[in-house]
Amino acid sequence: MKPSLQLKLTQHLALTPQLQQSIRLLQLSTLELEHELETFLSENPLLERDEDYSPPEAQMREPGLSDSTDSGQADEGVDPTLGAEDSWLGEEGNYAAAPGSSGSFDDDDDGDYQDIQAATVTLREHLLAQLGLMTLSGRDSVLVRCLIEALDDDGYLTQSLEEVADSLPAEFDIEPEELQIALNHLQHLEPTGVGARSPVECLELQLEALPADPISTLALEIVRHHLELLAHHDFSRLKKQTGCSDDDLRAAHLLICSLNPRPGAQYASSETRYVTPDVVVRKVRGQWAVSVNSDAFPRIRINSLYAQILSRQRGSGLASQLQEARWLIRNVQQRFDTIQRVAQAIVERQRQFLDHGEVAMRPLVLREIAETLGLHESTISRVTTQKYMATPRGIYELKYFFGSHVSTEAGGACSATAIRALIKQMISAEEPKRPLSDSQISEVLGQQGIVVARRTIAKYREALNIPPVNLRKSL
Repeated sequence: MKPSLQLKLTQHLALTPQLQQSIRLLQLSTLELEHELETFLSENPLLERDEDYSPPEAQMREPGLSDSTDSGQADEGVDPTLGAEDSWLGEEGNYAAAPGSSGSFDDDDDGDYQDIQAATVTLREHLLAQLGLMTLSGRDSVLVRCLIEALDDDGYLTQSLEEVADSLPAEFDIEPEELQIALNHLQHLEPTGVGARSPVECLELQLEALPADPISTLALEIVRHHLELLAHHDFSRLKKQTGCSDDDLRAAHLLICSLNPRPGAQYASSETRYVTPDVVVRKVRGQWAVSVNSDAFPRIRINSLYAQILSRQRGSGLASQLQEARWLIRNVQQRFDTIQRVAQAIVERQRQFLDHGEVAMRPLVLREIAETLGLHESTISRVTTQKYMATPRGIYELKYFFGSHVSTEAGGACSATAIRALIKQMISAEEPKRPLSDSQISEVLGQQGIVVARRTIAKYREALNIPPVNLRKSL
């Protein structure tokens, strides 16, 4: 076969490095963006933080402007100072300024708050401090200390006394009676109920520490012998087996509910997670408007010294890093501008939620926002994931405003969020002695024109962590 040359034309989609970076920055959360920028700052000497820069007070993006003034192209929302070829030159250098930035999150003068780290005491430290005040022999003190070390975070002794004895050195020659005495000492420490080996024993210890009266005695009997009936709210059998009246059973029930089944949990260390909203929603002249939260916007710029050097030495090896720095500043600006546009489009469609709450949430899908802004659904998905909006009703992830819907008899649609809010309202207002079943809730919603199956009601109720009807019933 003779070799020959052929000319063939094909088309394929190629992502430029700048576009790849833009997509990557768009899908990052605020915290991930900070980490990413730290990497760029450490690797590129032309980039630096502008800690002294304070973005000027700018107008928020008002409703309706996001759809008409922005074209949805790659260059939208870019700082005009980046458009000229030599715009990166100058005394201050370029920076990324938050589009529509409105200063701090709150207009009130609350910037003087200081982060105060409260001193925390662990359960172990709390118990050892009490042990040091007890007049015990050295051997008993050591054994109580061993039991304290064996407690879990809730204050329970999950190991048997035999297992604790086996874990101690053989030369201690521990007798089972000695560990039982040590356990009794431990169970007399605060918080009451610590050192229990089961939830029943934990509640027993707390009831035994109360002054003896008919109600506490009845509560102790229920905890020891009828706790399962109480858990299932089987009050008829409880009254039959204990011979008590409605009033006594009601008082004993309230007493048991006031006990703490996890006495050590209050000393457990918990890590608090903070969310910095990407955008802030406020009402401006009667309309809901979105602005970028300047506290979430990174202030970076090109180093003015290196910029001046490069202006005189065009052939410098830092030229590629200069281009990367310009791309980064441009893409960071574009990221927040896109977030703001999407957030404004969401707010325009969820005005009723901002005015009236969850019951007024309307159905919304990614495609609706994508078609409005001329963007792809995948772009909207990236923007709404791990991006947060601060509203007068709280801080929400942008994805929260999207959800499925249920058709109504009038031919409209009701969002799943609104239905869950209605279910929550109905259950909170129900009569405790005759709580609403899932079927009854379905019928009530049907009377309002919202057709929801009983199974769907049960699914929504479980999502709200609301127990079934038998567990909500009270005397």
